[in-house]
Amino acid sequence: MLTIDRATLEAADADLKSRFLAGEPVSALVHERGRNVDETLRELWHTHANSLAGTVALVAVGGYGRGELHPYSDVDIMLLLPADFDPAGNESISSFITSLWDVGLEIGHSVRTVAQCASEAAADLTVATTLMEARLLDGPKALFDQMEAAVGPDKIWPSNRFFEEKRKEQIARHHRYDDTAYNLEPNVKGSPGGLRDIQMIGWVAKRHFGCNTFRELVGHKFLTPGQLKRLQECRNFLWRVRFALHILTGRQEDRILFDHQIKLAEMLGYEDASYTLAVEQFMQRYYRTVMELSRLNEMLLQLFEEAILMDPNATAKALNERFEIKNGFLQTTSNSVFTNDPSALLELFVLLQDHPDIRGVSAYTVGLMRRNLFLIDEEFRQNPRNHRLFLSILRAPEGVTHQLRRMNLYGVLGLYLPAFGRIVGRMQYDLFHAYTVDEHTLFVVSNLRRFALSRYDDEYPECSKLMQALDKPEILYLAGLFHDIAKGRGGDHSILGAVDAESFCLEHGLGKYDAATVAWLVKNHLLLSTTAQKKDIGDPDVINEFAALVGDQLHLDLLYLLTIADVRGTNPKLWNSWKASLFRDLYDLTSRALRRGLANPINRELLAAETEQQARAELRNSGLSDEQIDSVWILLDEDYFIRHKSNEIVWHTEWLADSDTKSAIGLVDARKKPGGDGIEAILYTPRWHHTFAHATGVVDELGMTIVDARIVPLQNDYSLDTYIFMELDKRIEIDDARINKVRRMLTRILTASEKNVATVTRAIPRQARMFKTKTRIDFLRVSRQGQNVMELVAADRPGLLSKIGQVFIELGIDIHNAKIMTIGEKAEDVFYITDESGLPLDTTAQETLRERLIEKLDNKQAAKR
Repeated sequence: MLTIDRATLEAADADLKSRFLAGEPVSALVHERGRNVDETLRELWHTHANSLAGTVALVAVGGYGRGELHPYSDVDIMLLLPADFDPAGNESISSFITSLWDVGLEIGHSVRTVAQCASEAAADLTVATTLMEARLLDGPKALFDQMEAAVGPDKIWPSNRFFEEKRKEQIARHHRYDDTAYNLEPNVKGSPGGLRDIQMIGWVAKRHFGCNTFRELVGHKFLTPGQLKRLQECRNFLWRVRFALHILTGRQEDRILFDHQIKLAEMLGYEDASYTLAVEQFMQRYYRTVMELSRLNEMLLQLFEEAILMDPNATAKALNERFEIKNGFLQTTSNSVFTNDPSALLELFVLLQDHPDIRGVSAYTVGLMRRNLFLIDEEFRQNPRNHRLFLSILRAPEGVTHQLRRMNLYGVLGLYLPAFGRIVGRMQYDLFHAYTVDEHTLFVVSNLRRFALSRYDDEYPECSKLMQALDKPEILYLAGLFHDIAKGRGGDHSILGAVDAESFCLEHGLGKYDAATVAWLVKNHLLLSTTAQKKDIGDPDVINEFAALVGDQLHLDLLYLLTIADVRGTNPKLWNSWKASLFRDLYDLTSRALRRGLANPINRELLAAETEQQARAELRNSGLSDEQIDSVWILLDEDYFIRHKSNEIVWHTEWLADSDTKSAIGLVDARKKPGGDGIEAILYTPRWHHTFAHATGVVDELGMTIVDARIVPLQNDYSLDTYIFMELDKRIEIDDARINKVRRMLTRILTASEKNVATVTRAIPRQARMFKTKTRIDFLRVSRQGQNVMELVAADRPGLLSKIGQVFIELGIDIHNAKIMTIGEKAEDVFYITDESGLPLDTTAQETLRERLIEKLDNKQAAKR
């Protein structure tokens, strides 16, 4: 009589869930669910296919073969047939499989003979791995034993080939996750340091040594009891995360998505602290766990490589009294090297830099280092010899980033720099920072190193030229190491980090000037980026103010290089040609101001005259007469020539000179941004048209984002509006067809009524929905041109700028300039505005605008969500 049904299984799963939430150890729960499914399968097998029970083996394979099942894990089985199987039994097999679906099990199944197992496993490593974990549930053991023998290492995939191919498989899998476990939304199973890396250790151990448990590796002296305990603790934590993910989503889900992270933190018992959110604490624990597992995975696979592929009797080549090379790996000459000379913990990395042909550190030596990390104490950190060793790592001609990463992986960097140790695995719950703070920091140093190495000159030629001309590039590496080191402490991390940096530099023997330079860079590492993206760098006053803050060309060069390395290392999606040109423009303009001298700042009249002169020369060369040029320029004022580059002025002038500027509805043109990957559009329209709301809505619907807007009123009651757009999807090619589409869509604006603004229908991205940013409006100052400078911080979403533009239309506000900056899930935009008479807004008008913007943006945001 059938006693198993869907309700029985659901009740068993519900019991496991409640016990998990009550804090019962997850290791017991995953094995209990495996046993529950075992019992279910056996009962259904005997109910629907009892006639086959004596001849056909019911076999659990894959993860189920290990007896480990999470709430929605795959349940993979194999029906192992005898060679003389009677096809009449197929009907019973079909009935059995159907019954599994009927009770709610998501079954993956295969039907094979022993010969088929052998041939398919020989041809496919994945099949071989699955069968290696096979476990007999029911049926003839002799048949199961035949299958195990047929796919054993003496028949197919000997341990050396198995190891080599599995290692390639792991490398390829890690590449799919950008070779880092520190992504914003890691995969608990597949990411580096995830559960698959643990399984990798088990597969190789079983293939070569016949081990069925990690405990057996202790007996083979591949793990110490302490390492075994840590491996089990890390695995159990990841099991808890995966178990919770399955419960939370009601399906098999291994991605720790933003959608789930806050709820997971709550389920696992984390609470918000003074300076750290619960979700940040949870994710830091996750990242530190996978770092530890990555370290164990690397060490064990290297031990396996030494045992499986290398000559144990190879002759070691001595490097000095403490270290030698064997089989291409660096190792200690004795077990007491680190206790006798703790400085060897840093010397090891120097040797790796000095001998780039060394393949790595032997697994035993890594373990020895780990057991001696307690030696890195305050006395160690104050030792002048260690200071020299650390600085020599930063000053080495090769291997700087590689060894810093290795120091972080082995736990040395966080102990030598305790402040760095506090940011290891620290995440920031936003969409702006794609990596943990320590991973981002090492990316920044890596970017700086690429500037310093001539083989990468083709990537950023200007940066490479500046970097390779520096006498002391280590100043920048130190600034890179310290620029975010104080995150999570509360207060301004730039100021706190600058104090740490200066103290560290002085302790390590750097001169006062160099130490002060590092501290200045840390304190001001955001200055160039925010100035370029939030201020009008076409305004000489802005440039003069920035030049005064920088002080001299060396500080400008250093800050420019650090800024580019920082932005590129924050999020792969952040860097684009627009930011590159924006930062370069600020750099060039500031260099010019510094050359003139801070006591002799450039004035607006001179800048406008120089730009006008350069543009006129280019226009004459292209064939325009002075009369044609003047017929256009008579409409323009000095502000236009200050806010536009000469190549833009040439384009505008040629276009207007060749067009009917008396057109009642206006004109539109677009082109690919010279030297970049954006689109530049220009609209010549009656001033009352207010193109900002329309244009931003159109391009937003096209899947583009606006990064810059300049609206210049002309003498004939028209305006010349210039917009720069970037593709949100970098896979879209900006070709003639794309530009023509933008041109056509913008042309429709010319005949649209002022209030008939296109509706943006694109949905808010999934990740952005998890964040709630309240709209904040600040009126910063009145510019020299009599314009209110208004900063708006709000949740970024499709149609945001168009809605802002609609409020401007509604309240009769003219926009003259817009600096658009998106920081992950937040928009931080700056607008230069006046009333319709060209006058700055008074306090009452400012408050009205603030209230209306908050009402429109926050209410709309809430409704859409």
